[in-house]
Parts: sequence; C-alpha cells; structure tokens
Amino acid sequence: MSPPPSPGESGAPALELLVHGVGGATPQGMLGDAHTVRITGDETAAVYRRAVDTDADAHPQNTRGRPVPEAYVWSNLTSGNSARALWLLLLPFMVVNLAHWMLPSGRGGLRVVRLYGVLVRLVALSLTVLLVASACEVALDLTAWQCAGSSGCSDGKSWLGFLAAAHGGWWAQPGRRLAAAALVPSALTALLWYLSNRTWSAYESQQPLGDDARAADAGDPGDGDGDGDGGGPGPALGRPGFWYGRRLVARLRAAHTAAGFLTVAAALTVATAAFDRRSSATLLEAIGWLLEATLLVAAAVVVWVVCRRGRTETRLDEELDRAVVTLLPGGALTLLGLSALYAAWSRPGWQSSGTLPGDRSFGILTLAQLALVVVLTAVAMAMYRRSPHTRTALRGLAGPAVALLACALGGVMTGGVAQRVADWLDGPGTPGMGRKSSIAGPPVLLSWQASVIPVLLLLLLLPVAYYALRTLHRERRIAATLMTDYPHEKPDTVRTRQIAGIRARAQLTDAAPPFVGIVSAATLLLGGGALTGSWLSEQVPGRAADDAPSFIAAATDAAQAAGSWLVGLGFILFVTLGRRAYRDASARRSVGILWDVGTFWPRAAHPFAPPCYAERAVPDLTWRMFTWTDRTGGRLVISGHSQGSVLAAAAVWQLPARTRSRVALLTYGSPLERLYGRWFPAYFGPDCLDRLHREVPCWRNLWRATDPIGGWVLRDGDVDRGPLLDPAAYGRTREHPLPDPVLGHSDYQADPAFAEERGALLDRLATAVPRQAAHQAAHQNLGPPGGDAGEAGSGPVTGVLADPPETAD
Repeated sequence: MSPPPSPGESGAPALELLVHGVGGATPQGMLGDAHTVRITGDETAAVYRRAVDTDADAHPQNTRGRPVPEAYVWSNLTSGNSARALWLLLLPFMVVNLAHWMLPSGRGGLRVVRLYGVLVRLVALSLTVLLVASACEVALDLTAWQCAGSSGCSDGKSWLGFLAAAHGGWWAQPGRRLAAAALVPSALTALLWYLSNRTWSAYESQQPLGDDARAADAGDPGDGDGDGDGGGPGPALGRPGFWYGRRLVARLRAAHTAAGFLTVAAALTVATAAFDRRSSATLLEAIGWLLEATLLVAAAVVVWVVCRRGRTETRLDEELDRAVVTLLPGGALTLLGLSALYAAWSRPGWQSSGTLPGDRSFGILTLAQLALVVVLTAVAMAMYRRSPHTRTALRGLAGPAVALLACALGGVMTGGVAQRVADWLDGPGTPGMGRKSSIAGPPVLLSWQASVIPVLLLLLLLPVAYYALRTLHRERRIAATLMTDYPHEKPDTVRTRQIAGIRARAQLTDAAPPFVGIVSAATLLLGGGALTGSWLSEQVPGRAADDAPSFIAAATDAAQAAGSWLVGLGFILFVTLGRRAYRDASARRSVGILWDVGTFWPRAAHPFAPPCYAERAVPDLTWRMFTWTDRTGGRLVISGHSQGSVLAAAAVWQLPARTRSRVALLTYGSPLERLYGRWFPAYFGPDCLDRLHREVPCWRNLWRATDPIGGWVLRDGDVDRGPLLDPAAYGRTREHPLPDPVLGHSDYQADPAFAEERGALLDRLATAVPRQAAHQAAHQNLGPPGGDAGEAGSGPVTGVLADPPETAD
C-alpha cells in the first residue's frame, strides 16, 4: 500500500470541520446554505455538507483552493422535547459528578488520587440514599404512617380511604400501609435504573477510536504495551479509555440501585422491628434482628463495590462485572420483598403515632456528608500544595466546595418536597407547630434546613452588592480609556457606556470562583447550625424559639415560613426554566453553558447523573478526522466555537500522533482556560494546554474582551489572537453606515480575523504534511525503527496527572 498523497504533491483536498457551541445550531446556519446533505451520522448527531460539496473530495481541483466546510451538529445530544427537562430534577447528581473532575492535580500520587475519587463516590452514594429516603418520607411517613393513621387527616381524602386506619380494613394495620406505600420509592429507584441503563446503552457504549486504528496509523502494529495505554502516560484526555466508561457506570448503577432498594427495606424493617421489640412476639423480634443485620451486611457490600474500583482509562475496558451488575440489585430487591412481607404480617395491636421510627437517619446522613466533605477538603489541599497555580479555582478546593453544594442542593430539594407535601396533607394546619395540626410533619431537620435559606439569601446580598459596585467601578475605568481602541472616531457618551458596560460585565465570569467559595462556606456553617439546632431542640425552629424574646421568635417563625415557601417556589421555577430551556433556543443559551459543562464529563461518580454527551461527540469527531485524513491524505482544520472548542480539543487529544500532524485547531469564544482550565486543572490546566500546543503546533485561538464565556488560552506563546475589536466600528462610517452590534460571544466567523487565521493554518499544514508523508513512505519501505519517530511529545508528562487517575486495583 502506497502512502496517501500530500496536498503539496497532488492537490489533495482541505477540510474545515465546524463544531458549534452552546445553544445548538442547524447545519444550514453553520454552512450558510439552505441545501445540506448528511454525510454520516444519525438524527442525534451527524456531519453535514453543502449539497454542492458532496463529492468535493474526489474533485479537489474544483474547490479553488478553499477548504470544504463540514458541520458537526450535536445539539440533539443535550436538547430535545420538554420531557427531558426532568433530568434537571437530578441536578445534585450532576453537580457531585463535577466534583470528581475538579481534583487539583494528579501529582499527589496514585493513592491520593484514588482516595479523592473514593470520597466523591461516597458523597454521590449518600445523595442517592437521600433522594430515596425523601421519597420514603413522603410516601411511608407522611402519607401511610401519619395521615392514614389520623382520622383528622385522612377524612375527605378518598384516594387514601383503603389505607385509612379509621376504616378498619385489611390495609388498616400500619405495617401493611407501609408495605403498600413502599411501592412509590421502589418505583422511583427502578425509574432511575431504567434511565441510567437506557442512556448507558446510547452514550457510554459508544466505541472510541481503538488501539488497532492507532497502531495502523502509527505504522507499527506492535506499538504500545498490549494494554492500550498508547505507549506512555500522556495527557488524561488522550488516553484510549477516557471516553469509554461503560464498565464503571454499569458497576455504579448496580450499587446505587441496590442502595435505593436497601433504603426502602430499611425504612420498612426499622419501623416494624421497633414495634416487635416492644411486644411479646419473640419470633417476629428475632426475624427483625436478622433482617436488620442482613441489611447492614448488604449496605457494607454496596459501599465496598463503590469504593473498590474507579475508572480504567489506559485501555478500552470491554469487560462487565456481571456478577455485581446482576446479583447486587437482585439481592437488594429480594431483601426489600422480605422486608415488605415482614412488615405486612398481622399485628392487631399496632397503631401509628408521631413520626415514623428512624427519622434521625436524615441527621446521620447529613453528618456523614459533612464529614466526607471535610476529609475531601483535606485531601484536595494536600494535592494543591504539591502543584499550586494561581489560576486554579479556590486554590484547589473547587471539588469539595461543589460537592458540598451538591449535598445542600439535594437536601433543599428533597426537604422542600417533604415540606410541601406535609402542608398539603395537613390542610389549614402547620405540621410540627401544634396549631390545628393533624400530623406531626416531616423530621425537624428538614424544617431547620429550609429555615436557613432566607438567612443564606440575606448573607449573599453582601457579596452581590460588592461585585455590583466593583463592576460599576470597572465600567468607569474602561470607559475612560475606550477611545484608544477607536482613535479616529468621535466620542459618544451613550455608546461608550454601552461598550464599557458589556466589557465590565463580561469579566464577572472570573468572579465565579470566590463567589462559589463564599456560598459554600456559608452553606457549611448554616448547615452545621441547622443540624445542631435540630438535634438539641428536637423541635421545628418556630417551636424551639417560643421562649426566646419576641423579636427572635417572630424572626424564626418568618424564616421557617419563608424557607418552606421559597423551597416550593424555587422547585416550581426550576422545572419551568428547565422545560423552557429545552424548548426555546434563547433560554437554552442563557443556561446552556452551565448545563453543557456539567454533562460534558463522564459519569465517574454518580450513575444517575444526566448522560455525558462527550462520550458520543468526541468519538464521532475523532473517527471523522481519522478516517477522512487516512482516506484522502488531505489537510483538516477543526474549528470549534464555545463548548465546541472543548469537544474539538478533546477529539484532537484522542487522535494518533501522525493523524494529529495533519490537523490544525482553530478555537474561538473558547472556555478552555477561563472555565475548564480553572475549574478542572488536572485535565485542562496550563501544563495540559501547553502540551496540547506542542502536539498541535497549528493552533490559533480568537477571543474578545466583550465575551463572558471565551477568553485567552495560553498567556505565553503564539496561540492567542485578541482581544479582537468588538464592535468593529464605534459609530457610523462609510464601511459601517449602520451602528455595529456588540457581538460578545457570537458571530466570530464574521470577523475578518477568522478567515485570515484559517488560511494561515492551512498554509502551515501545506508545508508540514509533505514532510510527514515522505517520512511515512520511508517508514513503510525501511520498516519500523526502534522507536516511533512520528510520535510527537512521547516523553514523560510535565503537566498534571502524570499518574493515571483511578485505575482498577
């Protein structure tokens, strides 16, 4: 087989692969042509060309020296019908999954990196238990135990009639009511399993570029060590198994599903066994002890499965832990069935009163989460001290801060649902306050957690005011020097304020790390205070403050009432915003960057998090670049906007070195350093981006000072061009008779710099590719040398994550 021809020798084609960013795009809009053809892909994600360019590869002379444009459209991976907004209800799972990827660096050693991952996975497991426990609180405690057991609550609720104790039917016994209500949290757990399994088949099971393709492209089938590690540690995102988390997600899904079933079984068993210990039923008491011991053993097995294995990135791990995937959820479901049978056994003298036994479990779970976050903080601090960098968000504590916010968000959402259901069931009464209340209400901790929300909002007014004042001051400072960018224009006060204000507000993105740190610190203090107050008083805040001075008592009542309604209102607004974001493009752009960042990363900590679209998009782009350059021998520029630039960089990292030498990278409006480099330094830190530049020397990045998302990538070097002038004209000119808009994050391709840099990159490739093709020909004629001479940057890693993160033990 002869080597592919080079562009300089035979006029081989040039390709520009466009990757859109946040908010999605259409192939017609990206290609500027109403007539487009799908080249490869499906309805979810595909590559498109203009109809006139369908056979351009076969006739490169017809392109007149211009690159053939292709558009990779991946918007359906993150958007769709409004029903997909239900994923937003699992936001705490997505947030804690982010914490896994925010580790400061990998220089702390393999054991420290593994410990960090284990701690985050345990926090994630606690969130699953919290969600199912809150469903148990609503269905078992508030509905079946409290409301169905009280005539004042069950009267007038026909849907609850068959469970009501006042009716005296077969279902009237508390244990049978609990067994029937257990169907609700069990169905929730099964639904989570189904969603995770369905998306696992569509995302995590997508094959990335395999080792055979890498070896064939390198011209040396024997390259590597046989395990698919690419012959060296390399950057983390370049490892063969990074975008193939099939095995870990299946394992975690089994563990979390089992944890959900075991939580329901524990709610049934603990309440029933508590009654049996007070009665004279010796056999039932023994069965209760046996079931509780079995549940403890099963819970320990779940924790062991979660801690035992992390991600395998150095090779494509095709295996599945079938025993774990099958037996663990099945065994937990069997225990749930036995617990339901145990609870439904006839106990004529049993009556329900107060709250369901075991309500202190919420406090224990909260305490465990706080302890895990504290230990995670200590580990992150130790890792950061080994490799500090001023651009790292929160000095390496971003992961613990975000994990804490995930726990707080989970507690507020679940507690808010319990509060609203209790208010609805109790009618005119106020649960827990003893004022015309027919039910005791949810555990007091949930009321305390809701009550601190107004306090938190008041505290956050201070940093909000500070950043607002600082932005105004920055706007004035920018306005004073703005005309230096437009030396031949006539100043206009209104226009100057408009441009200066946009530039000043764009810099608020850089204030996100300290603001998140302030929110996390306040959450930790208030959350610890709520836990302490609930345990010391064992009453809701309003009752606990009855003996306090009138001002404090009134403020406490107001905080409790406001917190309860704020949680309910926030929950409704959250779902409404999510539905609108999926249906409306403008709304999707406003929240899209946060959602796209969250779902960019593989599900390494929580299997019920929204699926990772990059596990489909990155292999798509890698396969397209590899097969096109291999087939045509041409030059390729992959140009990514916004989040598309992150996908483009990740895909280029996955390419074999000799394919990478035919590829140029053009990024614009890119959050590679501004968001990813700061928050995820182990994967996009300065050393990682510098190494990417060494491996892809043909790389240019465009940015604007008015862009709130994109920014520069490397301070030193020749990668960045910017800030580009925005707007292009200050006022009306001959070339711009109408006022130019401030483009900010959009329309980078309209700037003349875009075409200039794209052409320059193709010209640089035109001189580099012939040398690479000649080298490949010599390599095939003479046989492979002792080492792979074409492997760029094959030396030891100088950046972070020199140790592989969390491989299997």
